[in-house]
Amino acid sequence: MITSALMNVMVAAALKAGRGLKRDFGELENLQVSLKGPGDYVSAADQRAENILVDALSRARPGYGFVLEESGPVSGTDKSHTWIIDPLDGTTNFLHGLPIFAISIALERENQLVAGLIHNPATGDIYAAEKGQGAYLNNRRLRVAARQDLSGALIACGIPHLGKAKHHPQFLAELKTVMAKAGNIRRLGAVALDLCFVASGSYDGFWERDLRAWDLAAGIVMVREAGGFVTDAEGGAAMLAKGSICAGNEAIHRGLLRLIRS
Repeated sequence: MITSALMNVMVAAALKAGRGLKRDFGELENLQVSLKGPGDYVSAADQRAENILVDALSRARPGYGFVLEESGPVSGTDKSHTWIIDPLDGTTNFLHGLPIFAISIALERENQLVAGLIHNPATGDIYAAEKGQGAYLNNRRLRVAARQDLSGALIACGIPHLGKAKHHPQFLAELKTVMAKAGNIRRLGAVALDLCFVASGSYDGFWERDLRAWDLAAGIVMVREAGGFVTDAEGGAAMLAKGSICAGNEAIHRGLLRLIRS
């Protein structure tokens, strides 16, 4: 595990927020849930976790700005550093009792992503990556899969929910194309963990569109530090701005990108 001062701060904040999420996960019937949009929910647990993260990170690194899922952007006095946070990635899984959700924290320095931390409170797993320091699951170093052939690959994706119905035709066209070439397809419903599974080699590749910066930032660092390739769905470097992603090792990324662009 990376033991830099920065990573220690990120881990401590995630573990603190994670304790509350784990408690609430065990008491789903008591959660107060409000509707944000069709198929897209925000819970009181989500908001509490965000507050805990902001408080812990602000105490440790005063002046850093924030990009937050629930509260939006928060300017800091230090204009060169920004935390990008999703306090509960996989909210729908969380609310349905599926233990596939995570806290995602990334740090952007001078407009460059330099660190990512993803914590699943249900399993206790901590994925950590820092620029130039590699990527880790707990104490194990991560590397992307070595598979070169799409026909034997396990590819993950994101399926647009009801609130994103306008994206259904494009996704179905992409899925049809990928299914004709890839060995198998998965969809778990938590982008941060999907990218961790690419970094660990469990998935060979992943793609999704219509995402936000907090969905992607920490996972991008994870895949890069595990030796993987990450671009937007058009093959560029504007993942956070465009909200799309294609990830994998060099060969799988190249093949998957060709399929979804076609």
